[in-house]
Amino acid sequence: MDFPLLLIKTILLRPYVFLFLAVFVFSAKRLLGWKRTGLFFAITWITAFLCEFSSTRTGIPFGWYHYTGSTVGQELYLSNIPFMDSLSFTFLLYASYCLALFFLLPVHDVSMVEWPGSARTSITALVWDPKVRTSRSVLGLTVLFFAFIDMVIDPLALRGDRWFLGKIYYYPDPGIHFGVPVTNYIGWAIVGLIALTGYSLLDHRLQSIRQESPGNRPMTGEILLGCGLYYGVLLFSLAVTFWIGEALLGMTGVLIYLPITALMLLRLRGRLAPHSMRPTDS
Repeated sequence: MDFPLLLIKTILLRPYVFLFLAVFVFSAKRLLGWKRTGLFFAITWITAFLCEFSSTRTGIPFGWYHYTGSTVGQELYLSNIPFMDSLSFTFLLYASYCLALFFLLPVHDVSMVEWPGSARTSITALVWDPKVRTSRSVLGLTVLFFAFIDMVIDPLALRGDRWFLGKIYYYPDPGIHFGVPVTNYIGWAIVGLIALTGYSLLDHRLQSIRQESPGNRPMTGEILLGCGLYYGVLLFSLAVTFWIGEALLGMTGVLIYLPITALMLLRLRGRLAPHSMRPTDS
């Protein structure tokens, strides 16, 4: 079947994936610019695809799993991998990155913060510090959030025959976490680590080429757009989980994110600031 037709059929079959992807592009462009957004997307997608290609043949790094091919002809595949599956890693890693930045970027207290557009509100301003945004702390926390959200997504996807995803894959040896092996989450952490490390190295190179100044400036609204993407995917997944009657699985996801959400609200109100910068530093 022709590629353009299959791509259109994929979008119509998986509109929620491409909606999240559009939010990623909109958000990342505002925060990173077009060049870095393109790099982030390309590095993450290629890393995810190669790891999926490898794991379905060797079990590395996600452990053994297999795609059923039940939607061949209905959506785009690259080799044996559904296109939308590797694509999802891009916006999930970016959203996890924004959540890590939200917790770790330096702050300074201001009375009003301007959001993208015209709205203004009184919250703590996050400062866009180049040294922090590519730090090991951000890398580690991003990987953690990236693996966490898959603990909600993957058990739900495994039950795809009970909702509109469909039964697209299975594990020959089901794992202890609602049928998902622990190796799968390790694999997600590895993908996140490789992709974000590669992006950070190129981010440093771009700074060197362009001789960018540190440019410490409030970026709260842009980062919160990425955090909103993270919670949008989370709430979508939890809603479908409860909808198909998996109450225990849904409550497990809720309990994972209750403390994270509480800490996020404290951070937003300026009561969880590991370090700060005065406005005169911006």
